[in-house]
Amino acid sequence: MAHGKILIAGAGIGGLTAASCLMKAGYDVEVYEQAPTLTEVGAGIQLSANPMHVMADLGLAEEILKFAVRPEAYVFRLHDTGEVLQAYPLAEPHERQHGAPYCQVLRADLHDLLAERARMFKADVLHLSHRVIGVAEDEKGAELRFADGSAARGDIVVGADGIKSEVRRHLVGDTPAHYTGDAAWRLTVPADRLPDDYMDQVMSVWIGPGGHVVIYYVGGGRILNFVGLVEPEEVSEESWTLKFPWEDLKSDFEGWHDDIQMVIDAADKDQCYRWSLFSRPVIETWSSERVTLLGDAVHPTLPYLAQGAAMAIEDAAVLARALREGVTMAEGLRIYHRNRAGRTARIVRESTDNRRLYHSRSVAEIRKEFAERDLGSERNQWLYSYNPVTVDLV
Repeated sequence: MAHGKILIAGAGIGGLTAASCLMKAGYDVEVYEQAPTLTEVGAGIQLSANPMHVMADLGLAEEILKFAVRPEAYVFRLHDTGEVLQAYPLAEPHERQHGAPYCQVLRADLHDLLAERARMFKADVLHLSHRVIGVAEDEKGAELRFADGSAARGDIVVGADGIKSEVRRHLVGDTPAHYTGDAAWRLTVPADRLPDDYMDQVMSVWIGPGGHVVIYYVGGGRILNFVGLVEPEEVSEESWTLKFPWEDLKSDFEGWHDDIQMVIDAADKDQCYRWSLFSRPVIETWSSERVTLLGDAVHPTLPYLAQGAAMAIEDAAVLARALREGVTMAEGLRIYHRNRAGRTARIVRESTDNRRLYHSRSVAEIRKEFAERDLGSERNQWLYSYNPVTVDLV
């Protein structure tokens, strides 16, 4: 049985998944979260087979299916005419090929379920109102230091504290963030505000000049999730909770298809969020002898491949396995880095490449690229086929 005490900074999806994976592997875990309450934004996320393997290993797959939507297909359309550029099947073919379903869920629903599972392993595992302001380590362990003057010590520290990670700062110093030129609108609309035949249960991506829109159902089909990517001149804060005027949203998608207008018109006009997207350089140093990173803290990615949460979940499972394999925890952290760096770098790179594909100024170029590529086959071959619970570690 594994042993050792592991401190996790951050109780988001990655941190909570890591907590349960590590406790399942036999480690003592404490999770420290800066927020006073455990909440998540009401946006949708996609869980393809690769992260769903981890959810199944934690005994959560059946619970997720109770509130998830399993889309029938991934469909790419032109922004103004609705012309289908390409589509590939999900639902049963995805599960049959990869051994786990493709699910669309509300982040808050998944977050609640992960918190509940972590507390089932250890009732007092979560510590709220603990903002990390420093990390220290020596040959015997590592320490988290908090804004209230307190500290916690364990054998290792895992930084799951997001894009503004304090733990990352301990490892590599300040990492510059560069504005990508893009911003993301986020909103949800009750499905009953739209016509009954508005859209099949598919993942729908609308591609146009200088932007794209992703629309899909969550909450068992009761809610439509809308993410709209645009290229504004105005740079705003890197925050999921920054509200912008509905009129700006409407203006940004002027001339887009009626199906897009229908969602925008049905939205609550005081519940439209937009955040600027920043990129960061690839971090070569994931770990020291006693400290490591996972999720957005180490490989933040643009939301153009629907794999941000999936990467954090994969990290969590592989970290727990790597620590079990290592003779020492330091060796386990090296195994973890060795087995995750290449895959996550490819996902970040392909997400960035999709920005070019989705925002082409020329409809002719868009048609040409989609005619030359089979996105479904590409992703089935290397992305969805990865199982972090069983993949051979090297």
